[in-house]
Amino acid sequence: MPRYMDKEAKAGLRAELPSIETFRNQFPDYEITIEAAEFTSVCPKTGLPDFGTILIRYIPAGRVLELKSLKEYLLAYRDLGIFYENVVNRILEDVVKACRPKSAVVTGEFNPRGGIRSVIEACYPRSGSRKR
Repeated sequence: MPRYMDKEAKAGLRAELPSIETFRNQFPDYEITIEAAEFTSVCPKTGLPDFGTILIRYIPAGRVLELKSLKEYLLAYRDLGIFYENVVNRILEDVVKACRPKSAVVTGEFNPRGGIRSVIEACYPRSGSRKR
């Protein structure tokens, strides 16, 4: 069975994507949930499309994500070769960079391929240990 190489494992992490715009937050202490049910990217090893749902939950601090620019950002993954794990962590990093939320969770629920369904979750702030 072929091993994945560093090239595929790092694919997409440094790709240039559209910026996510923000606007000033008007209210304290509330949560926003955004669901992108038709997310698509490409497997960097096989070149086949990957489909799934991306869920972004965050508590805004000073800025709120603007949805049209977020949609354009997510659509840019359509032709990008990137593993599921990198998709979710890259989206989390870009969301945090754009709006500096109090907290954020990005979940990727990817459609089965070869009978295997993957769910990836990344959280901010990153504590180094997960509690369930």
